Amino acid sequence: MTEIQRATILVTGGAGYIGTHAVQVLQARGYDIIVLDNLVYGHKELVEQVLQAKLIVGNVGDRILLDNIFNNHRITAVMHFAAYAYVGESVADPAKYYHNNVVGTLTLLEAMLAASVKNIVFSSTCATYGVPQSLPITEEQPQHPINPYGHSKLMVENILKDFNLAYGLGSIIFRYFNAAGADPLGKLGEDHNPETHLIPLVLQTALGKREFINIFGTDYPTADGTCIRDYIHVVDLAQAHVLGLEYLLSGSKTEIFNLGNGKGFSVQEVIETAGQVTGKLIKAIICDRRAGDPPILVGSSEKARKLLGWQPQYPDLNAIISHAWNWHQSRHGTIGDKQHE
Repeated sequence: MTEIQRATILVTGGAGYIGTHAVQVLQARGYDIIVLDNLVYGHKELVEQVLQAKLIVGNVGDRILLDNIFNNHRITAVMHFAAYAYVGESVADPAKYYHNNVVGTLTLLEAMLAASVKNIVFSSTCATYGVPQSLPITEEQPQHPINPYGHSKLMVENILKDFNLAYGLGSIIFRYFNAAGADPLGKLGEDHNPETHLIPLVLQTALGKREFINIFGTDYPTADGTCIRDYIHVVDLAQAHVLGLEYLLSGSKTEIFNLGNGKGFSVQEVIETAGQVTGKLIKAIICDRRAGDPPILVGSSEKARKLLGWQPQYPDLNAIISHAWNWHQSRHGTIGDKQHE
């Protein structure tokens, strides 16, 4: 085991969907983990019982708590997932998003500098691009977010760039597309309340937890008329974060990477594939388009593949939905279903 792999990593938001999967990959690589999560959306039992990691309950905006963590633990780097991430809510209550996502992160960065912790992996989003000018979206495309959530993430990206120049704080920024899927063994998965993501909503319908799934528009300029999105398996996402961390700890410079499959699947394809995976009839209701929904959002991840050596293990939609279905059955379905085969 290398010196880097013996390092202690503070994972903020580590009790959430992507955070728990990142902790699992970090543990497999030999890192010591401390999770900081306020448990507003995170799951305590997944951290303490499934991952058996150290959990500290609190907010990234709590400077006293952060100073205590950095003083009592030899933290090598921070992996920062803690954020509010509901686009609609950000429009209705932007103050909540700017305070938590921006001010909270600024407090974290100041605490890191005070403790001489100079490496952070930041969870950003393709929402910073807004409506794409061209496809696939590359890291060089102009960023024009169209909602406060996207604005808040872009603000942090700019702060990180400035902190790198002024204070030598190294960062890896990941802008990723639609996280989906679950741990292949069914130990971890997606469990949001409220749930807004397409694949878990479709699977809830398959489980009988919802009567139907809404399709917002069937008149887009795509093959079947429904929107196309880039779905990336959460385990592949987690693997990329660890590669990014090791890239940074090896002395490489600050970088920004897109994370996606590089290809998209339509809403109709997701529903049809879910029907095949689950063996269930999934009722869909066609609704009007939602304002601001681009027809196609697909990202280029060539930079991550080239510089990090990242290669998605589960790019296939069937695998993504199959793993998610295993998790949803074990978490919300009937005990005794064949969820772990």
